Order: sequence, then C-alpha cells, then structure tokens
Amino acid sequence: MAKTSPAEFLNQVRAEGRKVVWPTRKETITTAIMVLIMTVLLALFFLVVDGALAAVVRFLIGLLG
Repeated sequence: MAKTSPAEFLNQVRAEGRKVVWPTRKETITTAIMVLIMTVLLALFFLVVDGALAAVVRFLIGLLG
C-alpha cells in the first residue's frame, strides 16, 4: 500500500466531500418528523409492554405471598 502525503490526503478528502449529496430542507424536516413520530410510538409501545410485564410479575409474586 502506497503512503499518501498529508496534502494528497486533504485533496482526496475534498474530492470525496464534493461527491456528497446533501438533503434538502424539506427532506430534513420530513425525516425529523418521521423520527419523532416513531420515537413516540415506540415509547408508547414499551410503556404498554413494561406495564404488562410488571402486572405479570406482581401477580406471580402475589401467588407466593
């Protein structure tokens, strides 16, 4: 593997950076909204699952006592 000088490395980094396609403002906002919606849905899901499992554990502990 050939060694790359720091100047050549920076040139390669700039060249790769020019290839990046940045999202539009609308795409960024849409993605952020979708992430927030999914976060809320998953939080609600885990709240229900946690409550159900807690109820099962309380029931099982109640059988012992």
